[in-house]
Amino acid sequence: MNDAGLVVVTGATGRQGGSVARHLLAGGWRVRALTRDPSSPAAGRLASAGAEVVRADMASPDSLRPAFAGAHGVFSVQNPMISGLDEEVRQGRAVGDAAASEGVRHVVYASAGPGVPGTGVRQWENKLVVRAHLESLGLPLTVLRPMAFMELMTDKDFYPAVSMWHLMPKLIGADRPLLWFSADDVGAVAVRVFAEPDRFVGADLPLCADVRSVDECRALWREARGRPPRGFRMPIWLFHRFVGDDLTRMWRWLRTHPVAADIGATRAIVPSVRTVREWLVQRTYS
Repeated sequence: MNDAGLVVVTGATGRQGGSVARHLLAGGWRVRALTRDPSSPAAGRLASAGAEVVRADMASPDSLRPAFAGAHGVFSVQNPMISGLDEEVRQGRAVGDAAASEGVRHVVYASAGPGVPGTGVRQWENKLVVRAHLESLGLPLTVLRPMAFMELMTDKDFYPAVSMWHLMPKLIGADRPLLWFSADDVGAVAVRVFAEPDRFVGADLPLCADVRSVDECRALWREARGRPPRGFRMPIWLFHRFVGDDLTRMWRWLRTHPVAADIGATRAIVPSVRTVREWLVQRTYS
């Protein structure tokens, strides 16, 4: 029998999954946090906060079904920067198959991008493939769809000195408006979505808290930290050696394709989502 208070969080030691797990725990939900390494410091912090930490690997579908047993909800997120683009689809499908097998009553899927086919950006196209599979299984589904995470400006694994502050403005255009959302605020949205299934099952939710160009973000950074962000010059071909060419394809697409933003719709779900200025100030002094 499903427990209406239990949500399984995939990628629970990562950026989005960790945010969702923390916000769920703060909201009084039971959380089963899935990770490949329960001995990691991040897993230990979740266990100390009250999560049930379970070893599971989205690349091993047989490990997912027992992990999903008895769950009301599942938060599904895959990271193509870690798994690779082909594996992202296999993992996303495996999560859906296990959720359907175990009778999960609400899947919240962490997607990204404009939500339309034909962009040529593999990680966006992959998420449409995964979404179609989840829908084909008849799962009660909510899709969360941010465009650009504010963490691109600061987190080392995004190589911000190269990507955000050097290559992005060259390929997108330094004055091109971009749609921003904090990965940590994904957790706040997910909690509200799980709490109100009648409102959100079947919904595709573009998430946007602020619209700013790279130049505007640079100015806000200087305002918050008293200095400009540090950039590092790197030729595109060398950047591709590290991360492939999907990101630069994405940035070129954004240069010529405006994406509509509805900040009000996001704030109608969680009024407290942070603007770029608020987020940078908080990160500077936290």
